[in-house]
Amino acid sequence: MTTRRLFGLSLLLLANGWLAGCASPHYLQPDPKRSAQVPAVGQGQAVSVSARDTREEAVIGSRSGSAGSTAVIIVDPGELTPRLQAEAERAVQDMGFRPTRGTTPGQPRLTLTLKRLDYGPGDALPLVGSARLTAVLEAEARHDGTTYTGRYTARRTQQYAMRPGREANQAMIEKLLSDALDRAFKDPELASLLAR
Repeated sequence: MTTRRLFGLSLLLLANGWLAGCASPHYLQPDPKRSAQVPAVGQGQAVSVSARDTREEAVIGSRSGSAGSTAVIIVDPGELTPRLQAEAERAVQDMGFRPTRGTTPGQPRLTLTLKRLDYGPGDALPLVGSARLTAVLEAEARHDGTTYTGRYTARRTQQYAMRPGREANQAMIEKLLSDALDRAFKDPELASLLAR
């Protein structure tokens, strides 16, 4: 009797711990990296580079897909912005320019803005879950009174039998943002205006 009671108590504690883990927020710290080749059109000119994250909330969605869920996924703009800044500067340098952070009159300027980052439920088959992820970046190049603005959307649908843990969610968001960076910086119009 005592063994059966201890076994039952152990199962109850294990289930409670598992449920608590499922309901806790995931704080993600993605470090996206551009991998696409960029147009090498610069000749060492200085380009002012800035990155922003203009999302209104750090919460990008929930693992359960319900609005009132405590199983939220959080990406802090304050932590993501410096990583986007570093990637924007690296892209500009690979284009052949010299990235700077100050603004000088007449100097070409590039502003990279994260406009949207979403994690929501996807359409899945029975007994299979799925997550639909979306990232939208905007890149604005200004030079000699001309402005070019491009919007770059990356989407991903991930199916799973068990809800992804924090590491899997972080890897998915990182890959999504990396794809959006690739789309932005391989745009030849962007590089062309900066080099004009």
